[in-house]
Amino acid sequence: MNPILVVFSGGQDSTTCLMQAIAERGAQNVHTLTFAYGQRHALEVQLAETIAAELGVASHKTLAVDWYRDITSNALMDTTTPIAKEEGATTPNTFVEGRNALFLLTAAIYAKSKGILDLMIGVSEADFSGYPDCREVFIRSMNTTLNLAMDCEFHIHAPLQHMTKAEEWALADRLGCLDFIRTRTLTCYEGIPGDGCGKCPACQLRAAGLKTYLASRNA
Repeated sequence: MNPILVVFSGGQDSTTCLMQAIAERGAQNVHTLTFAYGQRHALEVQLAETIAAELGVASHKTLAVDWYRDITSNALMDTTTPIAKEEGATTPNTFVEGRNALFLLTAAIYAKSKGILDLMIGVSEADFSGYPDCREVFIRSMNTTLNLAMDCEFHIHAPLQHMTKAEEWALADRLGCLDFIRTRTLTCYEGIPGDGCGKCPACQLRAAGLKTYLASRNA
């Protein structure tokens, strides 16, 4: 079974991806990479490390890219900036410029050093916040760019690409990890694990998807 490297934040999306990778390939073939990029809450990185260890992945690495805050500013990296979407803006101020491009490039460099050609990332364009680097066209383009840049045959897997949050919860349920995802992951912009604050956009999107899925399951 080919090994795979999961870009892993400890949030709902990346943990669901990790669970799928483990189900398909076995934990011994799954590696995780977490980025400490100056995000609002260090707990996010701590949870990622804890979950990776608990699930017994083949290896986990946390990579500090805290210089990121020196070249860009956004509400996910500046706790003094209220989370909002300004009138007329195409994206909310939680958008981190170039984040997925940086993550995938760095992940590919690291993966190649370990002989890994499969990369996984938990982006979705069906239920996203207007982030351009969650679109399928970006993932396809980035895959081509990485292959050209390193003369390699990487394969970027984005299993949540066209899933709504409700469909994502359904996937977690099929994988037998719905309760784990619900209680152990951190999606909340306020840094509260599990169901979170219930008020920020990330919590509202997550909760609405769960409500929709549970209603359909119990119908």
